[in-house]
Amino acid sequence: MLGDWPIAPKMPLVGGHEGAGVVVARGELVKDVQIGDHVGIKWLNGSCLSCTYCQQSDEPLCGTPDLSGYTVDGSFQQYCIGKAAHVARIPKECDLEEISPILCAGITVYKGLKESGAKPGQFVAIVGAGGGLGSLAVQYAKAMGLHPIGIDTGAEKKDMVLKLGATAFVDFATSPDIVKEVKAATQDGQGPHAAILVAVQEKPFQQATQYVRSRGTVVCIGLPPNAQLSAPVFDTVLRMINIKGSYVGNRLDSAEAIEFYRRGLVKVPFKTVGLSELQSVYELMHAGKIAGRYVVDTSR
Repeated sequence: MLGDWPIAPKMPLVGGHEGAGVVVARGELVKDVQIGDHVGIKWLNGSCLSCTYCQQSDEPLCGTPDLSGYTVDGSFQQYCIGKAAHVARIPKECDLEEISPILCAGITVYKGLKESGAKPGQFVAIVGAGGGLGSLAVQYAKAMGLHPIGIDTGAEKKDMVLKLGATAFVDFATSPDIVKEVKAATQDGQGPHAAILVAVQEKPFQQATQYVRSRGTVVCIGLPPNAQLSAPVFDTVLRMINIKGSYVGNRLDSAEAIEFYRRGLVKVPFKTVGLSELQSVYELMHAGKIAGRYVVDTSR
């Protein structure tokens, strides 16, 4: 272990796991982070760094992980602990409130886009594009040279997704034929090269293999409770469809995701509330009325 230190975080709502703040103390073995530096705590708070997964930069798959807000205390508090090897380095010119969601949603969708294998100039469907993860996925996709197609519902989310750079928007609640409409949004009508699923319902996971083009990749990120994923074997084989899961990013993915934000290529649609308002935000989340992301200031 390199050492731990507490930081005073400002953190994103989802799960209460991640946070951004200022280093106020550090362990005696920590050499490369100074008091006063801006750092971020991620879902993966720490890993063993010695198993086969950690050795090949797949530390999120470590068999003995420390997970913020799950196996170690998270960021719904004024101070929290982070492992020196895994803490994210945040440039001081970055706003701590705005960058907080990058440490959770941003890193997660950026990793999913990398896992999709989509190349610049290709189309990618973002399912759940108006939410906290999806709104960032649209921007990362555009910044990576892709053409994002947003899939969600509601006028507010449509307006936001298109302003963030989506090539097209498909409203799943009003579309008479989602598969046909998503395919039509691509240049040649063959469908997107990949689909990034950050939805919280099961149905979109069953639809994705129908509209991705042959050799397309379906990347599952969202975790609908008790959901199952199925696809016709005949069609999947003949069209060579890839279906895969994507977890959170490794340390390099995290640094890359933060750099996109630092360069101004990604903006975070967010609202800041005090910790005392947390319950009302949960109610909005359960009602599906949140566009973008909420950040909780633990000092309020």
